Amino acid sequence: MTSSKHHQSPTANIEQELLRMLALQGWMGTIPTVLLLSVIASFASEYFHPIYWATWLIVASTFLFSRAALLIQLPKLTQYSERFRINIVVCGSIISGSLHAFSFIFFFPEFSDYQRAIHSMIIMGIGAVTIMTTAGFLPISLAYIIPAGLSSSSMWVITTLQDNGEPIGYIVAVMLCVSNITMLILSKESFGLIRGFFSIRNQQEELNHQLQEALKTAESASRAKTRFLASASHDLRQPIHALSLFSGALSRRTLDKESREIAEHMDTALQSLVSHLDSLLDISKLDAGIVQANVTPFNLRLMGERLQSEFIPSASEKNLKLWFDCVDDAYVESDEFLLDRILRNLIANAIKYTHSGNVELSIENLEHTHRIRISDTGQGIPQSEQTRIFEEFYQLDNPERDNTQGLGLGLAIVNRLVSLLDIDIHLESSISTGTCFTLTLAKSHKIPTPNNILPPSQFSWENISALVIDDDHEVGLGMKVLLEGLGCHVLLADGTESAIHMVRSTRPDIILADFRLRGKDNGILSIHSIHKLYPALPAILISGDTAPERLLEAKQANIQMLHKPVLVDELEQAIATLFKHKDIHQEACLEV
Repeated sequence: MTSSKHHQSPTANIEQELLRMLALQGWMGTIPTVLLLSVIASFASEYFHPIYWATWLIVASTFLFSRAALLIQLPKLTQYSERFRINIVVCGSIISGSLHAFSFIFFFPEFSDYQRAIHSMIIMGIGAVTIMTTAGFLPISLAYIIPAGLSSSSMWVITTLQDNGEPIGYIVAVMLCVSNITMLILSKESFGLIRGFFSIRNQQEELNHQLQEALKTAESASRAKTRFLASASHDLRQPIHALSLFSGALSRRTLDKESREIAEHMDTALQSLVSHLDSLLDISKLDAGIVQANVTPFNLRLMGERLQSEFIPSASEKNLKLWFDCVDDAYVESDEFLLDRILRNLIANAIKYTHSGNVELSIENLEHTHRIRISDTGQGIPQSEQTRIFEEFYQLDNPERDNTQGLGLGLAIVNRLVSLLDIDIHLESSISTGTCFTLTLAKSHKIPTPNNILPPSQFSWENISALVIDDDHEVGLGMKVLLEGLGCHVLLADGTESAIHMVRSTRPDIILADFRLRGKDNGILSIHSIHKLYPALPAILISGDTAPERLLEAKQANIQMLHKPVLVDELEQAIATLFKHKDIHQEACLEV
């Protein structure tokens, strides 16, 4: 249903604005007008008894102040229509013009020519001010000028005839008529301009309203998309996570050659699925704002050499040359891990869309910056598509959605990461020539300090008791089979209540909890509840939920989190690292 605002005409809006303007200027013109009328009264005092000119001045002044007070209140009298309130203003102008005309009819004949000229100029000036303060609204202008202007011109003609005066009186009368007509024409033109202005303002307001509605619709669609992706991602990750656990347990068993090959192919397929789902997760993390840049100084040359060695095999499979060119040292301050992710995505894209020739990663040393260029001799990007390639799920030349070409999130992630790191990115591309992405980073004069990496220690899985909390039977069973295959003792619970019941009789060494459980139950609640019994118990949260608000909630809980599907090596490393940090902390406490 359309609101009443949209049915209002431009004139109605002008009338509202006129009422507001008159209220603001109500007192501004009143006092100067009273002073001008006092001049006329002083002229009349020379020829008339005070009762006449004083009465006229008091009545005219009282009306002006009363009219000003009424004008101030008119915008607030919303129980009356704008047209009715405007008619009140018009009536006020008629009365004001008539009172001023009264001075011509009774006082003007006795004045000298000099006084008559001053008298006429004052009334014309008041008329001009009336037009200015009412935005040229013609009914109000006419209401004042007809009685005041007509009386002034008429009295010049009448007094000239009575006095057998010079023709100058007729000329002044004509000039006054012409002036009044000119003021009315200007009043009409001024009001026309105001009408046009309000029409444009109404159109702009309507356009702004439409834009706001479109923005709300787009934001709603974006939230719906995020919820859908989060829900779909969670539902997909559950069975894939279980499959990953069973595959990991299977690969650790003694198998014949053919079974081993099947297990390896399963693992390859799982890694591809995990890569696709992790891209969705990366988008959700960036949208949630939980990815924080860890800015440190590092050497771009070392990063470039590492990337070259890692991508040479995939480039060689397509008979491409992968070149790397860099100065000896190129120090910058940024997040090394996130910048590595940006360059990986760009290099992977370059190799994917280049069928012959070469891909080059070069780092140029400029005066204050280092410029990273990833260029290729591939098919290029059409000019019309160059802004769209940074959109989510958008791919060139993949209408059949070939799974081997990814999901089309690589450049969407790059776009978000360069914004996070405040890196300038520039694209140059042309069909059949190739593409070049250029990233510009400020130089750093800080020399990075080497990381003190502790030597890996042997980790024993024996005698470890793990509490697995998951409401999905297949996932829980897969985790149990895997961990028992490693030598762990496993307690399996499907929620917070059953987990609390178990740990009261048996203290586990680690908690592995699913984030989303049945109903309002969740892994964070489970871990916090168990920590009330065993505060120092290590815990890992395992989540298949990629909704930005869920990711933010998990981060705020300050619990280490892995994302489904968790590869076996990743799970083993996380558990081993957690126990290693716990042992180091305990040794430090004993030393103290």
